[in-house]
Amino acid sequence: MPLDFSLSPEQEEIRQLAHTFAEKEIRPVAAHYDESEEFPYEVVRKAHRLGLSPAAFLPEEYGGQGLDFLTELILNEELHWGCAGVGVCIQSMGLAIAGIRSMGNEEQKRRWLPQFTDPERLVLGGLGLTEPDSGSDALALKATARRTAERGEPGYVLSGTKQFCTNGGIADYHVIFANTNPAAGPGGIAAFLVEKDTSGLVMGRKEQKLGVRASHTAQLILADCFVPEDHRLGGEPESDAAGPGALGALTTLEATRPGVAAGALGIARAAYEFALDYACQRHQFGRPLVQHEAIGFKLADMATSIDAARLLIWRAGWMAVNRRPFERAEGSMAKLFAADVAMDVTIDAIQVLGGYGYIKEYPVEKWMRDAKIYQIWEGTAEIQRLVIARAISGQRATIRLND
Repeated sequence: MPLDFSLSPEQEEIRQLAHTFAEKEIRPVAAHYDESEEFPYEVVRKAHRLGLSPAAFLPEEYGGQGLDFLTELILNEELHWGCAGVGVCIQSMGLAIAGIRSMGNEEQKRRWLPQFTDPERLVLGGLGLTEPDSGSDALALKATARRTAERGEPGYVLSGTKQFCTNGGIADYHVIFANTNPAAGPGGIAAFLVEKDTSGLVMGRKEQKLGVRASHTAQLILADCFVPEDHRLGGEPESDAAGPGALGALTTLEATRPGVAAGALGIARAAYEFALDYACQRHQFGRPLVQHEAIGFKLADMATSIDAARLLIWRAGWMAVNRRPFERAEGSMAKLFAADVAMDVTIDAIQVLGGYGYIKEYPVEKWMRDAKIYQIWEGTAEIQRLVIARAISGQRATIRLND
């Protein structure tokens, strides 16, 4: 069967819709939200109403449109081309959606997933995994979940602190990881759906960040936070209706990395396009900058690396859609390469602009600041290389949440 890299009519329509939205709705306000670090509620609501949020990719039985994962990657690239910070905000409900889909039992999916799909109601999601003392070694988490019936119904009391939580404290639903049996080590880890305003769920410090500043990042403090028993994702493990639970969902995490890679690609493309346009218009020594080999070759490398990153991302997306396992860590390959490309391209874009690239009058310095986090979150570049090395050498390593 011949290879076909063309988009379907539906994918092209969604790409154009997302690009127009990024151009008309996101870019005009990107600098404001980068400066103010406010959550762009109105922009996110508009995107959600247009079907540009993760809710559109839910299956139809849960109220979504059933769009495929490759289409989601195309959408992610365009939104992040507009602004990574705002793009993250639009996509952020996907954190809770992914947790419910991968860990919840069928009853829980039908109960909570439709909450996200109403176009007239914005429902935010968040995730609590990382802790002050556990990042890449996520299974070393210290948060606990103690079973109790002391409050009139069976449930769990969550205690601990979660760090770097996207939408932490402002999300309508948080997926929180905690250990039900610390003596059992990773085997005791479970995930819980915690609703906003639950007693004992406290937002701690809101972080001030280098980039993606529109996105809300904060600590979550679990101060004897009670959740009912039926809020344990997957249900009780001894139940006949139990879902896969927290550890059973770990193998699905590799599939989320192409989505992060697509965001990095959008940043890189934005910086490259701006630098190319600048180099074509700016004259030095009697000719456009792009005609000087020192600049032209740099732009050629930028264009080539961007196309290579997209091919890795689309391959991983195609594999996920066709349910082909990432036996060689293809999701990590896409994320690793695209994140490095975003960092390299944005740095080079600043170099092409020279002094103008360093000042806030031009957006390339912002794109560089935004790009850096893609080498860190969803597994650092070092962790991605570790995952790839294990995969290509045939090692069956201990599965870790951030690997």
